[in-house]
Amino acid sequence: MSYASQDERSRLIDGLRALAQFLHDHPEVPAPRWADILLFPLDGTDEEKRAEIDMIASHIGAEPREIVSGHYSASLYFGPVQYRAVAIGEHQDSSDKEGE
Repeated sequence: MSYASQDERSRLIDGLRALAQFLHDHPEVPAPRWADILLFPLDGTDEEKRAEIDMIASHIGAEPREIVSGHYSASLYFGPVQYRAVAIGEHQDSSDKEGE
């Protein structure tokens, strides 16, 4: 899996803090009602991706679950802000085979 390096992680955190401060300092600027931070395992089989979500879920104290067909996820909420790790399975739609 390839996630943010320590430098990239620090820049992301700084950017999130800067955004929060900017919205705080500029109440005239519209803000969304909620925000989602999404993380996707990049490589691997469906089983490896699901195992990665299980590992992330254990770190954030969440219960992983199937959210839609082929999507396996774990979330942690900070009020209206969500950190969500999502694995998208490689499934084939049965209608794809009908045309073969």
